[in-house]
Amino acid sequence: MLKNSQFSLLKQRRFFPYFSTQFLGALNDNVFRNGFVTLITFQNISILGIDFTLLANIAAFLFILPFFLFSATAGQLADKYEKSMLMKHIKLLEIFLMSLAALALISQKYYLMLIVLFLMGCQSTLFGPVKYAYIPQKLSTNELVGGNALISSGTYIAIIFGLIIGVESIDLNSNHQIFLAIILIGISCTGYLFSWKIPITEASDPSIRINLNIWKETWNIMRFSREDHSVFISMLCISWFWFVATAITIQVPAYAAVIINGNESTVTILLIAFAVGVGFGSLLCEKLLNSKIELGLVPIASIGMSIFSADLYFAQPQAANNAVESVSAFISYFNNWRILFDLVMLGACGGLNTVPLYALVQRRTHRKYLSRVIAANNILNSLFMVIAVIFCIILLKINFSIPELFLCIAILNVGVAIYIYSLLPECLTHLFKLFRKF
Repeated sequence: MLKNSQFSLLKQRRFFPYFSTQFLGALNDNVFRNGFVTLITFQNISILGIDFTLLANIAAFLFILPFFLFSATAGQLADKYEKSMLMKHIKLLEIFLMSLAALALISQKYYLMLIVLFLMGCQSTLFGPVKYAYIPQKLSTNELVGGNALISSGTYIAIIFGLIIGVESIDLNSNHQIFLAIILIGISCTGYLFSWKIPITEASDPSIRINLNIWKETWNIMRFSREDHSVFISMLCISWFWFVATAITIQVPAYAAVIINGNESTVTILLIAFAVGVGFGSLLCEKLLNSKIELGLVPIASIGMSIFSADLYFAQPQAANNAVESVSAFISYFNNWRILFDLVMLGACGGLNTVPLYALVQRRTHRKYLSRVIAANNILNSLFMVIAVIFCIILLKINFSIPELFLCIAILNVGVAIYIYSLLPECLTHLFKLFRKF
């Protein structure tokens, strides 16, 4: 096995086609999602009388909801059937959905865009358990941190490109929507071709009988996932990061428009800063942990999440009274670099937090049940993201400003982190071991 560098995995057939398949799927999701949110924000679009600030939160809710509803079924399917075959079928579904997304973009039917967002959430729900359960079937234990780091960083690189393509292509006075529609379909077709190169794996548990009662199976999977205490608490830690990330990133378009007085380019650079941070933090994990599955970085990352979330409150954008019409105009003010730094570091803390936790879940869960445990994790993630959306809507409705919302998240994160780490003391044990190394 090549273990000197996580990047060596990208040269191997057992990993690269799988990596490319999930990368292109994440790219398509973000091209459409961010393009839609940017469109409704900067064209001041309302649907059924709902303004763009709340629509951004509703759009996030519609994409997240299927993870809560259908993850249990997705986990059963991923354990029952061979994973490369499942990925082929899921990517074929993506081609259909991207065709529908293209139709929605070209026709500018905003209600149809919301429906497509929900359906794209369903497709991503099916892919999630397969995506993470495939890794331990093809990678050795000492490759899990590096493999997860590549997947996490690759996802956020896809987000960066998705932002650039989606946000910059939204222009109602041009034919860019047609070009964007072609890109959506082209990327989904390319991902489908890559899925045919993914090596065959053994089905984890072919004897499973699929339970179509989603509520009962969701309850069963959540109860099953609690059998290993460290795995369940790790899942809670991952889900809490998604609460923080969701609460902050879905406010970015409105933050750029209302607080910074910026435009679509401002949204792009702010979200790219966060995505670059997650990618950087994820890739740093293997180096800092020496490919070992340890949780010493998790408490450090949690502290950082609070520090940099709070600083987004204290950082005052410069020239907010003047329109910021380009990236060069935004970065020409020194204090705006502080905002970018906060977002990069917040993202980096997220990468340092989640990569070792995902590796622990994969390592300590029996392979026969791993897809269902990953599904349980996705259910928790989606639940926390939905709670984050509701939390943000409530605070905005009672006239909290967006910076005040960021400060609330920072304070809340401190309390949650203390509680979670009291339930998983090995985080602190590994932290002391990490300090001794340095």
